[in-house]
Amino acid sequence: MPTASLLLDRLHAVGLSDVTAVEPAEGGMAALAGVATRRGGPPLFVKSFADMPPADLFAAEAEGLDVLRERGAIATPQVVLANRDVLVLSVLRPRPAEEAFWERFAHALARLRTATTHDRFGWPRDNWLGRGRQENAWTDDGYEFFTLRRLLRWLPERRVQAALDEGDRRALERLCGRLPDLLPPRPACLTHGDLWASNVLATDDGQPALIDPAVSYTWAEVDLAHLWCSPHPPEAKQFFDVYAELTGLDEGWQGRMPLIQLRQHLAVIAQFDHDWGAAQQVRAILKPFRRLGRRSPAFALDRLFGPIAC
Repeated sequence: MPTASLLLDRLHAVGLSDVTAVEPAEGGMAALAGVATRRGGPPLFVKSFADMPPADLFAAEAEGLDVLRERGAIATPQVVLANRDVLVLSVLRPRPAEEAFWERFAHALARLRTATTHDRFGWPRDNWLGRGRQENAWTDDGYEFFTLRRLLRWLPERRVQAALDEGDRRALERLCGRLPDLLPPRPACLTHGDLWASNVLATDDGQPALIDPAVSYTWAEVDLAHLWCSPHPPEAKQFFDVYAELTGLDEGWQGRMPLIQLRQHLAVIAQFDHDWGAAQQVRAILKPFRRLGRRSPAFALDRLFGPIAC
């Protein structure tokens, strides 16, 4: 069934009978989406899947939107309805192609970090990154959380097993054992969890707004790495400069980004037959750890990885 017809049927089925048409939206990687026109109200944004998604997927996404707005004071769309079949939201605007917009976003994201620090890593329940379950069991140790819940968690997935050989998997385990040498200790804070440029939109008055969260309390650099390593427009350069200044990032932060972005690469491999080069990136990052043993001496991150990009 065409996307527009499927979404229209789903909206009528949940009682939104005044919807007259749906214009499909582009940009999403997992769900079907569109903007619904109504006779008796403002337009609505709608998401669904062609097949049956996990029962709590849209409820978890709706929770994330509310939490980011209420705890983090960052704009998100209002949740109109969320059930197993459909997520209905208020409509946001495309972000403006302006450096000033990204500078405002840097301030908003920096405030989110400082206002939501937490003494543990995790979330009260598992939620979803795309259609992959994001495991969020609580722990006091950020390195343990990132190892078990954001990296090794993906190894049993069928597509990951096909993409990575035994040497790659052992190398990932070695890398996890060296995380305290590679990444500075950081507190947990509320994170969006899937923060790339396509998930940054704008309110009617031009303020930054976020969609498609996979929230948890973890390192802020998980979000930063996804923004840095995924495609972003030229005007976003101002964001990184301002954010680094506001949050006191050290000079070596850029070198850490490919390593932290491993969690996103593994999630992409696990969920899609076409992985947009994610497996190649993973193998490049893991290459040094195919040679290093668990008891190898300490090393500098820049010397280990050299010029590897995201």
